[in-house]
Amino acid sequence: MTDPVSSIRNLGPAFEQACNRAGIHSAQELRALGADTAYTQLLKSGARPHFIGYYVLVMGLQGRPWNDCKGKEKAALRKRFDAIKAAAHDKGRSELEAALDRIGVIEKRP
Repeated sequence: MTDPVSSIRNLGPAFEQACNRAGIHSAQELRALGADTAYTQLLKSGARPHFIGYYVLVMGLQGRPWNDCKGKEKAALRKRFDAIKAAAHDKGRSELEAALDRIGVIEKRP
């Protein structure tokens, strides 16, 4: 039996829907991927990058309250988030272009 993504602390129905759009359909899949890979998949599926959403995911996978992230730990997570965002989110594309790229209709921009 699989548990829904929303069974993970801090993650609600909206996050679960975003995960489903990204091909992540259970809490077990999300845990197996880990925060960084899962968040990359979310961005590549069209989710908008948002730092709070990222660290809420990290905290949830650790079983911690979302607001437990502070200080040096939060700064380190910000660096990880920025790197993920830079690698996975194409700021120069419209939503339509990004969707067409995801299905292989147009080439990625350099």
